This record gives sequence, C-alpha cells and structure tokens, in this order.
Amino acid sequence: MQDALVGNLVDNRYQVQSRLARGGMSTVYLATDQRLERDVALKVLHPHLADDPQFLDRLGREAKAAARLSHPHVVGVLDQGEDGRIAYLVMEFIKGHTLRDVLNDKGALSPRLALALIDPVVEGLGAAHAAGMIHRDIKPENVLIADDGRIKLGDFGLARAISSSTSTGALIGTVAYISPELVLGKQADARSDIYSVGIMLYEMITGRQPFDGDVPIQVAYQHVNSTVEAPSLAVPGLATEIDELVQWCTDRDPDKRPVDGSALLSELRHIRTNLSDAELDLQPPAAVRSPLPAVAAPPSRPPGGTGPASDAQDVRDAQETAYVPPPTELPTEMYGSLARPTETISRTSGNPTTVMSGAPRRPAYGPLSTPDEAAYGAAGYDDDPVEVAAAPSKRVQRKLDRDEEKARQRAAATPTKTLHEGNPRRRGLLWIVLLVVAALLAAVAGWFFGMGPGSPGTIPPVANKTVAQAQDLLRTAGFQSIVKDVFDDNVSPGLVVGSEPKAGEVIRKFQPVSLAVSKGPQLFPLPDLTGKTLDEAKAALNGAKMALGPITETFDEKAPAGTVLAMAPRSGNPVRHGTPVGLTVSKGPQPIPVPDVRGQEQRAAVDALQGAGLKAVVAPEQVNDKNVPKGAVVAQDPASGNLTRGGTVTLTISKGPKLVEVPSFIGKQAKEAKEALEALGFKVQVDEILGGFFGTVRDQFPVDTSVPEGSLVTLTVV
Repeated sequence: MQDALVGNLVDNRYQVQSRLARGGMSTVYLATDQRLERDVALKVLHPHLADDPQFLDRLGREAKAAARLSHPHVVGVLDQGEDGRIAYLVMEFIKGHTLRDVLNDKGALSPRLALALIDPVVEGLGAAHAAGMIHRDIKPENVLIADDGRIKLGDFGLARAISSSTSTGALIGTVAYISPELVLGKQADARSDIYSVGIMLYEMITGRQPFDGDVPIQVAYQHVNSTVEAPSLAVPGLATEIDELVQWCTDRDPDKRPVDGSALLSELRHIRTNLSDAELDLQPPAAVRSPLPAVAAPPSRPPGGTGPASDAQDVRDAQETAYVPPPTELPTEMYGSLARPTETISRTSGNPTTVMSGAPRRPAYGPLSTPDEAAYGAAGYDDDPVEVAAAPSKRVQRKLDRDEEKARQRAAATPTKTLHEGNPRRRGLLWIVLLVVAALLAAVAGWFFGMGPGSPGTIPPVANKTVAQAQDLLRTAGFQSIVKDVFDDNVSPGLVVGSEPKAGEVIRKFQPVSLAVSKGPQLFPLPDLTGKTLDEAKAALNGAKMALGPITETFDEKAPAGTVLAMAPRSGNPVRHGTPVGLTVSKGPQPIPVPDVRGQEQRAAVDALQGAGLKAVVAPEQVNDKNVPKGAVVAQDPASGNLTRGGTVTLTISKGPKLVEVPSFIGKQAKEAKEALEALGFKVQVDEILGGFFGTVRDQFPVDTSVPEGSLVTLTVV
C-alpha cells in the first residue's frame, strides 16, 4: 500500500522520497533537504506519540542534546520539528546496511571481526556517556555500517524521550538486549547500555542470543534471574579473555560491570592487542549459525536501502522495540536472588566473607594479579579484596589450575642443593643483608604506592574552570598537569574543556594529567560567492559545511537574473561550520512600463520617455492625420508593455490633416451636393432660406479652394 507521506513536502523543507522502515515508535523515510540539497533520514513519529505535548517537549530537549554530540561513530541529529500533526526528527543518512544484516548473512563471526565491529560502537557510546547521554536501546539494528566502511550508532535520545513520557514502570527497549535493572523498573545509567553491548557481543560471536522464549516476558525473566553463559560453550576454543569480557559486561549486578563505554573500550582494546592471531581468527563451528530465537528483534531495512518497505516488513519492524509490563506484573519470586549479598573469598584467609562493594568488578584474569596491574589501577578497579564466587565458575577454575601448574613447574626447576655449601656465617650475614634490603625496598614500595607518587588518586572535575584553578585542584589531589589547546564550540576561550584521563577516573599520581583548554569555536573562512549563480553558491556552501540563510532578490541593471550580488556574513570572515549565510540575488534589470505619449507634441513626448529611463527615436517620415494636429505624436512603437532601462520607443509625428479641393455645388440640388461633399470627407451644414422650398444651393462656403480634410462646408439652400 502506498504511503501517503511519500512524495510530499514536510515543513516546507524535506521532500519525502521513499519509506525505508517502520517500527513500533516511528517510520523512517529517505528525504531530501531542499534548503541544503542533501539526502537525510526523516524519522516521523507515530500519531499516538506526536499528539502528546509533554512527550514532544521532552523529545525536543533530547534531540538538542543528541545534536550537540558530534562523534564519527554516532549518527548525527540534524533537525527536529513539527508540521501540523507530524512530529519528526532529521538524522544523518547513512547509505549501507546494519549489523543485523551482517549477522543474518554470516551468522557467528570470528573474534577478530566481532571485536573490530564492536570497537567503534563502544567508542561512540563512550563519547555519549561522557556527555551525560544514555542510549537505552543498543541492538544490531541500531549499528549502521556505511558502504565506505564507516560504523555509526544511531537512534540516540528517542528511547530516552519515550521512556520519560510513558507511565511509571513501563519499559521501552528491545527485550532481547534489555538490562535487568530496566526490567525491575530501576533507573537506567551507562551500565545499562554496557549490558546491551555484552548481549550483542555474545550474539556476534555465537550467532545466537543468550536468552529466548515464546513471549517477551519470558526473555525479560531470564535477564533478571539467569546468568549469561560463557560464549566458549557454544564456540569451543574461544579465548578465555573473551568469555570474561562478555560476562563482565552482562553481570546482573550493574556495580560489577564497566562503569561506562570508555572503561569498556580500554579493556576491549587491551584484549584485541594481546590475543594471538590464532585466537582472533578462530572460526566458529557451523552449528552456531542457527536461526535467531523467536523473540529476537527482527532485522530492519538498511538505512541505505531504496524503495518503501513491504507490509510484511512493517509487521516485523513494529516488534523492534518491545513494551514490557511493569515489574509488579512479573512473578515476585524472580527478584529473590537479587537481594542477597555476594559471597566472596578473602584473598588473605580464603574464608567466605560478605562483600557489598559498589566498585566496578575486575575481570577474573587471576586470583591475585594481572599482567598489567597498572592498567587496572588506572581504570579504577579495587585491589583488595578480590571478589571470587564461593563456588568458582569454570572459567575462573581453569585460570586457577593453569596458575597452579605454572607454580609447580617453577618449583621443579629450582635447585634444592648447591654444589658448594659455603661458609655458614657468611651465608647468615648475606641473608640478614638481603632481608634488610628487602625490608627497605618493601618500605619504599609501600610508601611509593601507598602515600607517594605511585598511590592512586581520583581526577577532580576541572571543566569550565580557568587553567590556574584547574592546576591548583590537580596539585591539591597530587597530580601534575600539562596543557594543550583545543577548539570547542561550547566552552569560552581560556577555560578548561576537560581532562585526560577524565574526571572521576582513578590513576597513579605519577601519571600526567592533560588539560584541554578551549580556544573557542574553530572558525573557517567563508568562500566568496559573489558573481556565482545561485546553484553554484549552494554547492559552495555545502562544500564548506555552511548553511544556506535567507535569500533576498533585487533588480540589478548589470547582473543577469540568478547571480549572487552580496552575502552576509561577507567572504573571508571566519565563522563556525553550519553558520547560515544570507544571499542577495539579482532579478535582472528592473522592467519599466512604457508611457503612452500619443497625441502629445513631439518635444513633450520625447521628454516624457527620457524621464522614464527610455530612449525616444523619431521616425523619418511624417503622416497625415485628420485627428492629430501637425507636430504631435500620431503613433509609437511599442505602444505599451515593459522595457528595461535604455530601451527604445519609436515615435511617428503627424503632418496634420491633408488638404482637399472643395468643388462648387451652387445651383445644384442640396441633397446631391451634401452627399458629394461628405464623400470627399467634409462635414456639411445646410442653411435653408424660406424653408428651402426649391432645394437648390444658392450659396456655398468655402468653394473652389483647398481646405483641410474634414473641414465644415456650409450650403445655403432656397
């Protein structure tokens, strides 16, 4: 069925070309921005949302926040508005396909490909989290892969706006990827997005989602009460680090997940760097390339697809975002396990203890330490106690077994008896020296890592402060800083934009902190558009990433119609990208109405034409005219219409009426005389004497002379 919106103009700007996809909250169209002449993705909300004023207000705020998020791996929000009952979002159009299309085509992916595809998604998500934004609907359908290889995360802000406009307890999100805290009606934060990323990574590696069910509520129940199994159970031989990464992200307790996208990104890249080629290129078995569960979100049409979606596609796409009932409608027993404290084993005693820690959980790389302990300290992981389940999982037990085997091998390689016994007193003295040195080293190390430059510290917030204020805060916290200048559209010049590492991160105090100081917005010179056609000016503005401002048309005697006469701001002025540039465009020479000077004396007619800005030309030949006196204008060419300034009007001058000989009709009958005179063009007046009884012309005036055509001839009749 033809979509009524296809072919129409939305908000007098966006020409709808075709429908791309239809979901549970909106319909997405391919449209052309008439002002900037570029293709965009137009997301039109369904009427039940567009009719809610509170929702539209919330959507506007979320759209503005999303528009401020400029990142190469996040789909840009370009515009938002309403046109009658149509509420819409305008987003960057990505021609290509989605991650869902990749999974449908390839099934399970190799670890190398899966980690490469998820890396830009997590990077974009980290930028959003740093800006205070939460996505809430991470899924393969929202990961867009352009034809040129760019990967972007789309649909920021819409799920948040909708969740804020629904009734308390209702859930918005795709049930296959929704986090347990959202199912339980709790507040979502960055860690909820991390959970969805973990579910998506599991699906990319195994080719299927970890939970399935006949109805969405069954899947939601499993998110709350079940643990995501290690992907290696479906893909034998998979690296332990990838198992730990997935289970770290998908822990049911948000406090045990990465705190945000940036924390996950650093660990993700650490794993990619340290895995061997064999581990990265492991090919999943064909068995895992099975169809997706019935409740999985169906694939949406790729954002670069052409033509409208079919009706069947509409039905499937409507299931993309699920509305899950409030938690009070779920069985109460599903929450029991969530209220119990985590049972752990203390590092020192090995006895079970109860730890209720809000710190992020470290991946289980080992019972005591990791190959890169400093890296974990910088990311803000706790060192003591290390939380290990009272009944260790298989992945942890395998790691413990490997460490124990390595310890036995090192012990077996250590000699138990020397070939030369040596002096016992000397050996005792040597041991004392070694113990003293060891004690000193331990004391120095304790001071260095406990109170000195190696001790951990939290980066204080320094955004929007002067450089001096920021450096004082860092020095007070024990950090040294370096300054670098950056462009920023929102922070005033001279103030700190932020720090690297970011505020709130825990690092060692000897590590330098970089302060990004705003130089103000980055400005770009405007190209000179004067003298160009309007189409050429629009193309130049688009290439310079500037917006087209108001267009003013004016007459110009020299510039052809459609030529740019002026621009504001003027060329060469440095401005931000996206600045509207107003254009003054020529309408060509101004048309001048031709005045009618017929009947006017020649000199007066010429003056009137010249006064109007036209040129008067007198025809060389004059003509007789009985109605126009001699020396007056009898005709002009053109007689009406419009000319441009300097146009020519040709004037024909009258010689007056021509002279005609008046014959004598004295003695002839009056009737005959009158008819003959009128035939010659004269006017005839008959004066009768004594009633004109005989009808004979007794006298005539004028007679036998030449007079102007049309003159009056008087006949006296008796």
